[in-house]
Amino acid sequence: MQIEEIYQIYKNHPVISIDNRKIEPGCIFVAIRGEKFDGNGFAKSALEAGASYAIIDNKEFHVDEKTILVENTLETLQQLANHHRRTFKIPFIAICGSNGKTTTKELTQAVLSTTYKTFATKGNLNNHIGVPLTLLSIPADTEMAIIEIGANHLEETYDLCKIAEPNFGVVTNNGKDHLEGFGSIENVIRANAELFKWLKEAKGMAFVNINHTDLGLSSAGIKQFTYGYAKEADFPYDELQHEKLAGIKKHLGGAEIKSQLFGNFNCDNIATAAAIGAYFQVTDEHTQQAIERYQPGMNRSQILVSNDITFFIDCYNANPSSMQAALKSFAKSAKSPKAVILADMLELGTYSLEEHRSIILQLNQLSFDKVILIGKFFGQLKENIPCIHFDTTDKALVWFRQQDFAGWSLLLKGSRGYALEKLIIF
Repeated sequence: MQIEEIYQIYKNHPVISIDNRKIEPGCIFVAIRGEKFDGNGFAKSALEAGASYAIIDNKEFHVDEKTILVENTLETLQQLANHHRRTFKIPFIAICGSNGKTTTKELTQAVLSTTYKTFATKGNLNNHIGVPLTLLSIPADTEMAIIEIGANHLEETYDLCKIAEPNFGVVTNNGKDHLEGFGSIENVIRANAELFKWLKEAKGMAFVNINHTDLGLSSAGIKQFTYGYAKEADFPYDELQHEKLAGIKKHLGGAEIKSQLFGNFNCDNIATAAAIGAYFQVTDEHTQQAIERYQPGMNRSQILVSNDITFFIDCYNANPSSMQAALKSFAKSAKSPKAVILADMLELGTYSLEEHRSIILQLNQLSFDKVILIGKFFGQLKENIPCIHFDTTDKALVWFRQQDFAGWSLLLKGSRGYALEKLIIF
């Protein structure tokens, strides 16, 4: 069956599922193969649960006329998503980068939604499966689409651009993320620049933070809307810190925008959303209101007070760049006494011990009142700093429940696999 024929079926059944446990009546089930499972084996149960069709790539699991056999289900999902994307003649804004992608996406959605019917990636569905699912969820009356793109190896960003076909884009920053897959910081920069490569070929436009020289270099030759501290930027601004939270102030008498996000590293994310809003003629008032009302979630840049403990929560994920920024901001803005609870940074490959050692050096320079470290890499370096170390978060939790941290400020930062939010006491 050709992709055009499958798309006609999709138009009558515009809900896609890849999980047979989450079947909506009338949806299309796409049987995706994974390293440890084969979705083809769940086609029958998906149809029995109410799916109208099941797309498979293994004829052994054919059920009846409601089964659509294709050569490769993942490729079909991606082609279907691209076909749907091409039905829109609206701005598609791609957001990629090492840190701050999801927060920038959420803030940008908040700003644009004040003026346009805006659709954005849900959660962090930003990979080779998540991007197609996002595209296929976009309603026909959408006026602005924001697509988050994540990658952990070279060529992945460009491949995702070929599916989403963005005509606008922004790279938040270049940092030390997914070094295990990329192999080096140089490859991280190349990978993020793949968005600029796409935009240049597609004659699109990039939003460029000129505070970051590397982004200016890798976006050369592309139509740009710039933002940064310099007065010559299209959207010039200054950082603003109010209490413990991040904000910005636009030049030339612009209003102060105060967010509810912890950490001055979020000033870039706020500025990106404000700059995109300015380009698309969202009023300053609407931009200010949208950003100031935005409530951070998903354990990203949150401040929470529980049992007289002020938790600075930034533990959705971690890499060396984001951890260093969080530590610096926490040291500057949090009230004493203050402690840091850090878990290992994962997916760093051969750089793991070196990057954890750099964090230990920074901790020694910042001199927190208490340091608690979790994980095997920090465990190998614990003799280099006065600290308490645990192998797992669960072991740390047993100890934590026996302590009295009333009146303290605590930073939680670590990779997702450690689930540091378990330590938050309600």
